[in-house]
Amino acid sequence: MQFRLVRYFTFASLAMFVVVTATLFWFEHRQGSFFKQVNDQQAVFFGEVQQSFARQQDESARRDLLAIHEAGNVNLTRLFANALWTRDFAPFVARAQAIDAQPCREIPDVKDASGKTVTPSEKKACFAQLGERIRALPGFDELDSKVYDAMKKSTVFKIKVFDLRGITIYSSEHAQMGEDKSNNAGWRGAALDGVAKSELTHRDTFSAFEGVVENRDLISSYLPVLEPGSSRVVGVFEVYSDVTPFLKQIQDTSALIRRTAEQNQGRVAEAALANQAEVDAASLSQLATVALLLALLFAGLLVIVRRADGIIREQETERQNSHQRLAQSEKMASLGQMVAGVAHQLNTPLAFSQNNVLMVKDALDNMAFPMKMASRITELLRKTEGDTVTLKVAQLRANLDKLEDGNIDVEMLKQMLADVTDGIGQMTEMVVNLRDFTRLDRATVANADLNKSLHTVAYIARSVIPNDILVVEQYDEALPPIECNVSQLNQVFLNLINNAAQAIDGAGSITVRTEAVGDRVRISVSDTGRGIAPEVLPRIFDLYFTTKPAGQGTGLGLAIARDIVIQHGGELLVDTEIGVGSTFTVVLPVRQQATQAKAA
Repeated sequence: MQFRLVRYFTFASLAMFVVVTATLFWFEHRQGSFFKQVNDQQAVFFGEVQQSFARQQDESARRDLLAIHEAGNVNLTRLFANALWTRDFAPFVARAQAIDAQPCREIPDVKDASGKTVTPSEKKACFAQLGERIRALPGFDELDSKVYDAMKKSTVFKIKVFDLRGITIYSSEHAQMGEDKSNNAGWRGAALDGVAKSELTHRDTFSAFEGVVENRDLISSYLPVLEPGSSRVVGVFEVYSDVTPFLKQIQDTSALIRRTAEQNQGRVAEAALANQAEVDAASLSQLATVALLLALLFAGLLVIVRRADGIIREQETERQNSHQRLAQSEKMASLGQMVAGVAHQLNTPLAFSQNNVLMVKDALDNMAFPMKMASRITELLRKTEGDTVTLKVAQLRANLDKLEDGNIDVEMLKQMLADVTDGIGQMTEMVVNLRDFTRLDRATVANADLNKSLHTVAYIARSVIPNDILVVEQYDEALPPIECNVSQLNQVFLNLINNAAQAIDGAGSITVRTEAVGDRVRISVSDTGRGIAPEVLPRIFDLYFTTKPAGQGTGLGLAIARDIVIQHGGELLVDTEIGVGSTFTVVLPVRQQATQAKAA
């Protein structure tokens, strides 16, 4: 199949032009997207910085608010403790601690349906009864009144007092008295470590000194109560302070910062959009310039390729002509050897046929006179009688005796003519095989029976190889017909058989074998010859390479054979061993597809 350089260059170049243009467009788009992504990331980063600043400001304000109120609660607790602890709370705590809370604690916790550990109702009821017993202690009402008077009109919404067991011995919300807070982290920090613990919480509803309040932000602080004059913790205060107005002010300030950040981020986004538009315009301009340069490059290369295509076509035509001349030269060399062998094969039947025909002609000449005499005697018998007839019969007998004395054997003549017929049959077979070998009357590519073709080639080859070399034919009867140029393949097979014969010194054998393998066929030619030397093997298919003496080989046979096999979509393989022999294997597809055989 001829390679159309200009056509393929045009298609390939246009395809590459499209690919390069698309790639450049993709890169430019990617660059624009990257620039946009950077701008977006910068905008997001700027927004995150602004939001982080707002969050930090909010957290800092909350933390400062918590610290300030915790310090205030500490001072308040100290003042409260100084005023009420020694005289009022300490005696009450002592009386409350006399009430045993261990029976309530020994009631085990249970797991609910979700597997979570919860306090059973019996345990809650037990601690509630404990709280009622504490409230029933003497001095509770007086203590409760003093606490209310001290905290009235302050920011403190609730006060709780815990003993060192963790039991709530006082709460401004009386229902919480008796509760066990020993597992509370705030109580443990204050009671065991002597460190104040505070947290900011929001309550939808909350029971305060002034009654139930709603939607309030509270700071709860667990504060250790130290024994006057020492650092020993004697109790824990829990103080709830209302910080709703302060937190509202912090939230308003944070909202103002966020709005300012959003406005700044909007201005950054507008600037990013303007920059992106400029980048996109520059990218389009660059793409247009590159596309124009590519088009000019394509036009210039097209002119060069057209010129190169003309030169290549001329060279290809010359190469094909040269290849055809080489193939024809090799074919003529093979035909020369074959004609010499065929002439030798035809010479024997021609010689004995000619000799037999001459002998039969001489015998027929000897029989001509008696036959003529018999004809005349028959005529005389019709005209004469008596002694004349007796005389003529005597002459006829004398002539017949003469014919017998000439040793003319009719059966021998028939045998001689049969030998001539056999000789003509041999020559006819030779001619038929020659015709089948050349296949001059067949289409270039057609379905062919390779077994039959190989048999013909082997028959012809026997005429040119020594008589002491045996040609063995082993054909696969299931071999399917294949699409091929029979004349070309005959040239390949004859060349392989001739090479095999030339590789054998003295007596030997050549085995021609066929085999069907899936959708391919294998034809192997094996010999018992010398084998091929390792240093020679890589070059056996090179054009003009030969190991024969000058004047005895052209170096074209195997090169042309491989080209023919490749043109048929197959491959030519070789397997050799020094002193054992070589096997050349031709593998061919049953059907020609993309590759079609060319005429030699």
